[in-house]
Amino acid sequence: MSLSVPRLRIGSTEIIALADGEGPFFSPRAEAFPDATADQWAEVDRYDPGAVDAEGRWRLQFRAYAIRSDKGVVVVDAGIGPADSPAGSWAPVPGVLPESLAAAGIDPAEVDTVVLTHLHTDHVGWAVVTEAAVPSAGGEVDGKASAGDAPSERRPYFPNAEYLLQRAEFDAVDALNPQLREALTDPLQAAGRLRLLDGDTTLRIGRAVATPGHTPGHQSVLIADGRELALVTGDLLVHALQLLHPELAYGHEADPEAARHSRQRMLAREPGTTLHLATPHLTEPFLSA
Repeated sequence: MSLSVPRLRIGSTEIIALADGEGPFFSPRAEAFPDATADQWAEVDRYDPGAVDAEGRWRLQFRAYAIRSDKGVVVVDAGIGPADSPAGSWAPVPGVLPESLAAAGIDPAEVDTVVLTHLHTDHVGWAVVTEAAVPSAGGEVDGKASAGDAPSERRPYFPNAEYLLQRAEFDAVDALNPQLREALTDPLQAAGRLRLLDGDTTLRIGRAVATPGHTPGHQSVLIADGRELALVTGDLLVHALQLLHPELAYGHEADPEAARHSRQRMLAREPGTTLHLATPHLTEPFLSA
């Protein structure tokens, strides 16, 4: 896959799309959106033709975002991760986020904040890694231990960053994915790097906004400069169908009604306001709502 680094500027802030992988979804899209009509699918295929492959499968991008200004560097989400990541059971690992960061001129050590939108495995893959998953001097990422190797200690991939998670999401980790306690939240807490948020929170750059529904403590990140806004959505939007028809429920939402409310609330805007969307799974990394 191409490691282009698309960028969007909002005032003095730069938002950078960081590719990590791409591949088909694990179930048919008609099952994921059971209430969508044939006309709605035809409409969305005209709008985002790259989201369906030659076999008719829903094809996803997997990306994270960096937000950079003179105040620091924030990373939103951490992709599918290396070959030994929790997403390996279904996502096209290993991901290429380290190479995307390098292409954007970002050293993991300079990232001061990592916002995890939610605890699904395709959004936390590079957050905490084993030593084997760290790129070598030549840039290769293996992520697989050799036979007989001692287990590697898990550590934050962004060593100087504070990792932000909504408290409601942290409290739901065992219901969402119990393996992420050992693989993610426990190591972050042990390293003193996990900070729990209670709702909307002003960040060094932008603002974390509680957008529950997809998961109990899902959050997004909003950047504003005058009447120009950019929203890093997380899985508030997983498919262009939800942008064209935000009322439609997604089959993998924890609370479809709360998710619908969050989508409609965040997509609403005052006249004269421009809203840019930075989405992890849609074909284009940046869209205008």
